Amino acid sequence: MSKDYIGYEALTDAALRGVVREALRIAGTKGLVGSHHFYVTFRTHFPGVDIPDFLREQYPDEMTIVLQHQFWGLRVEEDHFEVTLTFRKVPAELVIPFAALTGFVDPGTQFGLQFKTEGGAGPSLATGPMNASADAPTPLPAAGRDEGAAGNTDADMEAEDDEAPAPAPGEVVSLDAFRKK
Repeated sequence: MSKDYIGYEALTDAALRGVVREALRIAGTKGLVGSHHFYVTFRTHFPGVDIPDFLREQYPDEMTIVLQHQFWGLRVEEDHFEVTLTFRKVPAELVIPFAALTGFVDPGTQFGLQFKTEGGAGPSLATGPMNASADAPTPLPAAGRDEGAAGNTDADMEAEDDEAPAPAPGEVVSLDAFRKK
């Protein structure tokens, strides 16, 4: 196979992160209408991520936030977004660079993007049907994009819990498996 001097993987990565940026911009200006809501997963120690220390301690690697009913001040910039969510009934502002994202799902429309994170280098994405190869994106599985998520009325984070089994790398799971009973 020939060397890619154009950098298609980086171009695709930038374009698909742009999809997330525009979806958040629309939500920030028009609000979330219909069944739209977002699960945004990001690396908590990525440079530029600004979250409260207690969240970074609780989620040292990766965290998923839900933007649905209770979020405020969603502001989208070219390289990051800011949003205020409540955690333990205390508001907290989060700053998340788009480069820190590892996943984005809108369960209301069964749309999702999954970003590969190999060795902390610039991630590439997984979305839609493409040719399967070691470097090519793979489709986001339908698992985890169930209607059970639509009943969530709290914008507090949804992330891995010590009691829940860890998913295999690249596997999308239902966030219901991580909810406290």
